[in-house]
Amino acid sequence: MKGKEVEILLVEDNPNDVKLTLRALKKHNLANKVHVVIDGAEALDYIFTQNQYADRRIEDIPKVILLDLKLPKVSGLEVLEKIKTDERTKSIPVVVLTSSREEIDLIKSYELGANSYIVKPVQFDKFMSSIADLGLYWLLLNETLE
Repeated sequence: MKGKEVEILLVEDNPNDVKLTLRALKKHNLANKVHVVIDGAEALDYIFTQNQYADRRIEDIPKVILLDLKLPKVSGLEVLEKIKTDERTKSIPVVVLTSSREEIDLIKSYELGANSYIVKPVQFDKFMSSIADLGLYWLLLNETLE
């Protein structure tokens, strides 16, 4: 990804959800600057520019991170906590995008600094619409510090 600005970091281990999310973003011309990682450890490597992402600059942060909670290696909540407790990354908007309807996940996500918590709709058209709305808001409407 060297030299390429990433607007969305998608942290998702389910290949079907990745495919649907990218399809929804592409339909609204929002998918050209998306980077996908498939587990929490890779997400942390990407965000904190380590291991296979050591050639990135930490200042080249995504405009928004779409973060699943139920991830292999490192949980989404742990990823969220590390992002929001580091001065270099705490201002990155993190949208929890999960299938978890558990109240404890919702509460913990907001306590750790999530900017939004969205339960993935099961129906295809609602999922597509939710992703499109989310992308339009965080990439076009939301004002960020730069």
